Formats: sequence, structure tokens, C-alpha cells
Amino acid sequence: MFNDVVELLVQRLDTPETLRLKGREAWTLACLMEVREHGVIPLERPAPRWSAYVHSLRKRGIVIDTIDEPHAGPYSGTHGRYILRTPLRVLKATSAGERRRAA
Repeated sequence: MFNDVVELLVQRLDTPETLRLKGREAWTLACLMEVREHGVIPLERPAPRWSAYVHSLRKRGIVIDTIDEPHAGPYSGTHGRYILRTPLRVLKATSAGERRRAA
């Protein structure tokens, strides 16, 4: 649904704040909203700098938990699962295709 989001306008449901996000911040938040309580690990939605995008969203006041999960294999250890906790409603989502058609 939100795979190619490049701009997102959301309303926080816990405050009167409205946020406008662009680029990877918009894409990351859209991914987190789509998977809801399940959360997402970067292997499920590959992007070069997930931790940086999550950090940027947190700086904007959006609460995102990181849950450490173990994994096996030759490089066993843990990976982080990001879960959105701030309640949000999408007011407008712009996809890359819509932006190209408008240009």
C-alpha cells in the first residue's frame, strides 16, 4: 500500500499536531503504519539507513520502540524490530508515481 510513498501528511491522535514528512522519513513512517503492532525489521523492507530514518522520526516526537530479537545462523545475534507507538491518521499520502504524473 505505502511502498512508494514520497510525501506524507499525518495527524497525531494524541495531540493536535499535524506532521508533513518527505522522502525516506515519509516512506519509513508509512511502512511502520502499514505493519502496525507487528513492527518491521529492515530485512523485510530493505533501505540503506533504517536506523537513521527512525532516529529522525523520533526527533520529531514520534514514539518508535526497538525490540531486540535473536536470530540464528553463522552470524547469530540480535536484530531490531521497530514498532510505531504514536497513534497517527494519514491525511494525505503522495506516491512517487503521482509526483511524476504531476510534473
